[in-house]
Amino acid sequence: MKLSPKRLLLLGVAAGMLIGLAVGIWLLTGWSAAGPAKQPTPVVIAEGSSMSAAANSLEKAGVLASADAFLLRARLFGGDKPIRAGEYEVPAGSSPSDLLELLQSGKTLQRFVTVPEGMPSIMVHERLMRAPVLTGNVPVPEEGSILPDSYSYQRGESRAAVLNRMQDAMNKEFNALWAKRKPGLPVSNRNEVMTLASIVEKETGKASERRTVAGVYSNRLRVGMPLQADPTVIYPVTKGKPLGRRILRSELNTNNGYNTYRMAGLPIGPIANPGRESIAAVLDPADTKALYFVADGTGGHVFANTLAEHNANVSKWYALRRAKGEM
Repeated sequence: MKLSPKRLLLLGVAAGMLIGLAVGIWLLTGWSAAGPAKQPTPVVIAEGSSMSAAANSLEKAGVLASADAFLLRARLFGGDKPIRAGEYEVPAGSSPSDLLELLQSGKTLQRFVTVPEGMPSIMVHERLMRAPVLTGNVPVPEEGSILPDSYSYQRGESRAAVLNRMQDAMNKEFNALWAKRKPGLPVSNRNEVMTLASIVEKETGKASERRTVAGVYSNRLRVGMPLQADPTVIYPVTKGKPLGRRILRSELNTNNGYNTYRMAGLPIGPIANPGRESIAAVLDPADTKALYFVADGTGGHVFANTLAEHNANVSKWYALRRAKGEM
């Protein structure tokens, strides 16, 4: 049966509409369909990348099936918000719509180097050197020059730049705390403050005790008593790393500028990187008459004003350790 021109036109229009509908459905469903990424995948969008260059980077990274299809859909459904350069972590199964939203958000992958309170500089250096996407080398930083905190960085950034941020943060924090210091302190300059703060940091992990521990050491400095702080004996042996054993008698008897059992006053420099609270404690120590403290078995300490009180506290501590089979 021969179709009339009018019928042929109508069939052609219908076919065109069906094809257009099919294409529209393909475009729309493909825009929100799960992508090929099987696991979270880092992708770097270079500075100054066009949408086309970004799409090629996504396809190359295996998180996008087709750069051309992505560009077509992005023009139709993506709006005119610009994409932003940086390193992104693409979640598994991200759709083309998800990818464009991620690139437009600027929520780049956050990488961190974390420096806990009391970490010695040799271990900070090790963390920086282990960070896999940083570049270049740095020397072991000066002890006490780094403010403990978490520092973000980006792929390809230099280790020197991250270290500078750590040290700039300490300079800023120290200056702010120093400006509010209590008068009449037994420490008179930054090296002395940081040295004592590093000892306080190492001697107690209990926040409520920091100012009291700082007060005890301040009292000892004023009367010329040795500080007798075990961490100052350990530092020359390990550079601040855990000793992993009991201190030897020979180490207690060594005179090396750090051992506060063999000298009165402060060591020659810090033994770690103290945190904000330990620095603040040294600059505003508790008003106490205590000259002694010993562990109490709960993670804290018991303080004493006199040697007799202290010896009684030590006896209690030894008895507790013997009861636990530690002696």
